[in-house]
Amino acid sequence: MSDVTAPQKPTWLRRVPLLVILAVAIVGAVFLSDRLSFEALAEHRAALLEWRAAHGWLAALIFVAVYVLVVAFSIPGALVLSLTGGFLFGLWLGTGLNILAATMGASIIFNAARLGWGEALSARIEASDGKLKEVRAGLLDNAVSVMLMMRLVPVVPFFVTNLLPALVGVRFWSFLWTTALGIVPGALVFTSIGVGVGEVFDRGEQPDLSLLWAPHVIGPILGLAALAALPMVIRLWRGKKG
Repeated sequence: MSDVTAPQKPTWLRRVPLLVILAVAIVGAVFLSDRLSFEALAEHRAALLEWRAAHGWLAALIFVAVYVLVVAFSIPGALVLSLTGGFLFGLWLGTGLNILAATMGASIIFNAARLGWGEALSARIEASDGKLKEVRAGLLDNAVSVMLMMRLVPVVPFFVTNLLPALVGVRFWSFLWTTALGIVPGALVFTSIGVGVGEVFDRGEQPDLSLLWAPHVIGPILGLAALAALPMVIRLWRGKKG
């Protein structure tokens, strides 16, 4: 008997999820930016607290679902939702919900990008000869270190760190756990700001997001990033020594 292989989806069909994400992201940036803002949070905070008190765990599930959609479709407002998580659910539960939702949303983008263009692009780079293939190989060899550094120090936009690993062929499991672990420090900082955001609004002020860059906050985060980079540095040093 001859081997029967499962039919492959047409190329255009494989790209539909990512194209939908990009289309919704554009529409969301145009029409939803005002609805996911600090001003909107300040205006509706009393109603949100009543809604949370009335619905309990259902409110938490709905919050996670909304956060997942915002991250998955790269709609501006994830930062406001991080603060909302602390405002509604407190530091520890809010941090957990924020991490869960952000990781799930990032995973959706990653898989959509890998299905649409990532697999074909990775195969094309692998079959080529030149510097690009060497760069990709280096990224894959140090995928964990690179992913943790990008997550720990939020210099690169979040949606870029979701797309790039898929396009170069990073394994999903590596992407998943480095994302969940790497966003913990930032999630703690922003959720803690959200816990006290009610008092900030009472004073007629905006949340101070510069706290992330305060020396006592960014110092330990940079230390964790350096620790994450250590295996990569050792590997490069051994390679040069060899």
